Amino acid sequence: MKLAIPVENGCLHSHFGSCREFAVVEVDPETKAVRRTETLSAPDHAHCVFPGWLRTQGVQAVIVGEIGRRALELFAQQGITVRAGTPGTQVEELVKAFLDGRLTETPQGCGHHRHPHAHRHGCRGQAPGAPRD
Repeated sequence: MKLAIPVENGCLHSHFGSCREFAVVEVDPETKAVRRTETLSAPDHAHCVFPGWLRTQGVQAVIVGEIGRRALELFAQQGITVRAGTPGTQVEELVKAFLDGRLTETPQGCGHHRHPHAHRHGCRGQAPGAPRD
């Protein structure tokens, strides 16, 4: 099983849509062993492409801090499980909590952005591949 975690400096990033890297962790859910961990650069900032892109990486579950409602819907469409983690928590701790069943399902998602910017996101008019802010 592969888990994806939006990260900044090795810890859970506070908002899914503004992350620049993902830790992708391959685990054995039966033995709870980590098989492999890699850090992937996120595609250009059009966060509604993240769920499909993560699916192409073989990801079956994500652990997030804050996440928008639309992203939650897109993960559901991709069949990817979403669990809530505490921003700032190290990847290893989050993986252990996930495997132990201690992470909860995410709430409805936030309906706003908490990062300053003047662009439009790819799912609302900006072409994927446009520069990040």
